[in-house]
Amino acid sequence: MTRRGSTPSLLGALAVSAFLSPGFLALSGAVVSAGAQEVLPLVTEAEYERWLVELSNWGRWGPDDEIGALNLITPAKRLEAAALVRAGITVSLASTAQTERTIDNPCPLEWEMANANRGGATDRISYRCIHGPGTTHIDGFAHRFFDGKMWNGYDVAELVTMEEGALKNDILTMKHGIVTRAVLYDIPRLKGVPYLEPGTRITVADLEAWEAQTGVRVGPGDAFLLRWGRWARQEAIGPFDTGREAAGLDDTVIPWLKARDVALIGWETPGYMPRPNGDLPRLALHDFALTMLGIHLLDRADFDALSEMAAAQGRWEFMLTLAPLPIPNGTGSPVNPIAIF
Repeated sequence: MTRRGSTPSLLGALAVSAFLSPGFLALSGAVVSAGAQEVLPLVTEAEYERWLVELSNWGRWGPDDEIGALNLITPAKRLEAAALVRAGITVSLASTAQTERTIDNPCPLEWEMANANRGGATDRISYRCIHGPGTTHIDGFAHRFFDGKMWNGYDVAELVTMEEGALKNDILTMKHGIVTRAVLYDIPRLKGVPYLEPGTRITVADLEAWEAQTGVRVGPGDAFLLRWGRWARQEAIGPFDTGREAAGLDDTVIPWLKARDVALIGWETPGYMPRPNGDLPRLALHDFALTMLGIHLLDRADFDALSEMAAAQGRWEFMLTLAPLPIPNGTGSPVNPIAIF
């Protein structure tokens, strides 16, 4: 196991990412971000490298831990979540599975009927790209690494292989499901727009402005759900490539996530695009949360129906249930998360 004080390399971790920004090594103090946003400082590579040591949760729950911040979801936390169920209304947070290739879903679900007759019917499904943009899924810790190390410092060399899959930190660690309090941060609603423009960087100031407006805030063991309006934008303009056009959390939010001790992050897309010149790679926050903070990620969710229900109910906190498929040695799983009001 890597010592807590050692520093995983940003270059070794992210240089292989398909989402690299070509100019990310050209560090800059401040730039004007896309969408005519105010001038915001960029997190530099040096700051990021320092956070890898100062903010790491490796070893926090012991040297053999494989569930990270899910340790914060205690029986008391689940009871707190259950107490939020007052109306008995459920809302799915999953996008409907797509079987056709689109600009934002190059690897769709494969579905076919196996048989259909007067006695019954069966079908076949195949998720060839569980981590793809067309599938609402949860990331396991065996999904992303820093310089050959995954969550809690485990060396991936012999623990994640083509022959055996993930022998540590696989999705099976969540077989009994996740039940906790969740809080939706609806930033388009905060700003009075249907959706945020591509490249918009959501800051701590935005998150805390939402808290001041709604009177709720995310805390230890909670699920932090972020809406920027990805699906509302598609409804308005048609399909678009979220690898090139998306709003998302600014990298400066990383210390806030550490301080809030959230157990799960859910979002519609994993990062903002386009990125300013000199910015870190797109997955910098994604990988830090998953690998260094031990926060599992609910990726590619659909929060539009949740937003409408939360507004109708007049509250932005609710019970969340999420049950990954029990896939031995898997790095992730399709999921259909359910919010209960």
